[in-house]
Amino acid sequence: MRIAKATLWSRWAWSSGLAAGVFAILALLDYRLKALTGVGTADLAFFSSAIQFQAAFHAWGPERYAVRAGFDLGFDYLLMPLYATAFFYSGVLTAEGFAPRPGSLRRMLMALVWVPVIGALADAAENALQLTMLLTGATDALAQLAASASRIKNVALLVGLALFLGAVMARFNERRAAKQSGISAL
Repeated sequence: MRIAKATLWSRWAWSSGLAAGVFAILALLDYRLKALTGVGTADLAFFSSAIQFQAAFHAWGPERYAVRAGFDLGFDYLLMPLYATAFFYSGVLTAEGFAPRPGSLRRMLMALVWVPVIGALADAAENALQLTMLLTGATDALAQLAASASRIKNVALLVGLALFLGAVMARFNERRAAKQSGISAL
């Protein structure tokens, strides 16, 4: 299937903008939870033992805080497909901008477009494990699984950000080339 380059840029812009908007809302909700309890859901990504999770859940002890934390973890599921899509398009645009012809660089960039998708799946697993521990109790085994999923997600997000920066650079180069060709045509 072929997609027009203008459509690709449009989808990238929309998915990136929506992901940024949902991320901002999620960050605000998590900031509020952390201000109220001292622990936010983003802090859970750095935990690797049951005792750490139990301390966070204790801070959320009043039911309304646990509900807020559960909502934040659930709301994060809206962000996952958005950032995966934005980073996927970023990779495609980076490949188009810097490796338009078949070759090893293009193959590598096209393979990297799947890393954010894997990261979003790891993020979903991480949140599911955290929600499970919130509802049924934390264990070291579940905490270790959540920590592993978090590490996978973090690496994938770094790759995604690199692809995003590559797409921004490709867009800049494309506009500069169009501007120069317009000037030279005069």
